[in-house]
Amino acid sequence: MRNDRWRFIFPSLLCAVTLVAAAPSAFAQRGSGAPAAPAATTEATPVPPETSVVTDHEFTLDGKTLRYAATAGTLLIDGTDEKPYGSIFYVAYTQTGVTDLRTRPLTFLYNGGPGSASMWLHMGSVGPVRVETSSPEATGAAPYQIVPNQYSLLDKSDLVFVDAPGTGFSRAVGKATIRDFAGTDQDVQAFLKFIQRYIGVNHRWNSPRFLYGESYGTTRSAALVDALESGGVSVNGVILMSTILNYFTMAPGSDAVFIGNLPSYAAIAWHYEKVSYKGKDPTAFLNEVRAFARGPYAEALAQGHNLPPAQADAIAAKVAGYTGLSEQFVKEANLRVSPTRFRKELMRGQGLILGRYDARFEGTDIDAAGENPSYDPSSTGITGAFVSAFHDYLDRELKYASAETYYPSGPGINQAWDHSHRPPATGGGGGFGQPQPLRDAYVAGDLADAMRKDPRLKVLSVNGLFDLATPFFITEFDLAHMELAPKLRQNIEFRYYPSGHMIYLNVDALKQLKADLADFYTRAAPSSR
Repeated sequence: MRNDRWRFIFPSLLCAVTLVAAAPSAFAQRGSGAPAAPAATTEATPVPPETSVVTDHEFTLDGKTLRYAATAGTLLIDGTDEKPYGSIFYVAYTQTGVTDLRTRPLTFLYNGGPGSASMWLHMGSVGPVRVETSSPEATGAAPYQIVPNQYSLLDKSDLVFVDAPGTGFSRAVGKATIRDFAGTDQDVQAFLKFIQRYIGVNHRWNSPRFLYGESYGTTRSAALVDALESGGVSVNGVILMSTILNYFTMAPGSDAVFIGNLPSYAAIAWHYEKVSYKGKDPTAFLNEVRAFARGPYAEALAQGHNLPPAQADAIAAKVAGYTGLSEQFVKEANLRVSPTRFRKELMRGQGLILGRYDARFEGTDIDAAGENPSYDPSSTGITGAFVSAFHDYLDRELKYASAETYYPSGPGINQAWDHSHRPPATGGGGGFGQPQPLRDAYVAGDLADAMRKDPRLKVLSVNGLFDLATPFFITEFDLAHMELAPKLRQNIEFRYYPSGHMIYLNVDALKQLKADLADFYTRAAPSSR
């Protein structure tokens, strides 16, 4: 019943967002908790041969038989010395019987972390198969069911799922170490080289191209599309799922995260029926919360401890009314409720904690009186199913075997990550751009640069309303502050779903996502009609 309330589409670009903030680095997906990165070594790793295993398949999609080839393998990418420094694992699904590849789009998909393999998107979203889960309940132990995906995007585009270096079966080779890949710009260069090599080897230089990233994968996409465009590899569209485009070091006194999370808290509170807005639909409710967050709430927090007590009481009452928390709790938190506290507090009366990636997931904690949840039920509830199902599928269906260990999260990559990034060059005399200094990763500017250089580039931002890892309000802010000309702003579209970070875990949301993607592809690559 709860999900029925969220079957709506929000308005498109919300240019009026005035949140003076950016997403903190803690929002990255599935990268923490791994051991430290291996120490650099002077010994070269043997360069393995490229691998390729092709199997033929078919399934029924929308009443039609779709035949396709699945290719699981690796491609080598060269470093600046023109010698291999990375072996990149991928699984590609290509429709058979296509006579003119110029009419067939090609999409590169990857997850985030940084340091996460593409297994999550591969087995849960728009590939030809998906693993069934009990979402939002914990899925439990094997056996798991892998079923034909009725919401696959394969009828609109060929799909290439790519594992970032150091994740999955992708490895540093030759004289390279993982430190040659563990960074914003290093990662973009590796993906740039892989995409160029893939389209060259597979004769796809004239196919429409799309990038599809989730979580840190959106950070990658924003910088990567600009790098591709600068290298002469045009892109038709970019799909940003659960987005983070601005990393920064949290400074004392910054209120960005509290302002940015408030609409997500409100959406979750509505889902759990902790707020009552009779006669008001969810769209109007969240638009009201947005206005409060960017206005009275932001203005109140900006005053710090100088906020008059009467105004503090009024703001606390408003926050409580929107979030389902008690006024006393909001006051004791100085009007600033962190995501971890919210996950612990909202359902405390029922003895439950909520998921970070997807607040639809509930769990019980060892300490009901504690301040923070001891785990994330939206992660533990599905990880076993994805890991086991992927290994089984790779072995039984794709016939791919490797002596390497498949890393869902690359060891030590997140901890070793260099978040510094060199932004696009600014305009200079004589038409030559001026190099910019390195700074913490802000890649919305890269995406804007790509859109200015290619005015036909389309961007689709898809967001889970119950995602506390990459809140949708911060995404709206970042995409509304790219300083685009009015004509280019219409190239950015937003869609919202009653789900979390991994939107596809809610099958109803996945169904709507497929419909939205199909429409986007038809307009971004008319030849795919």
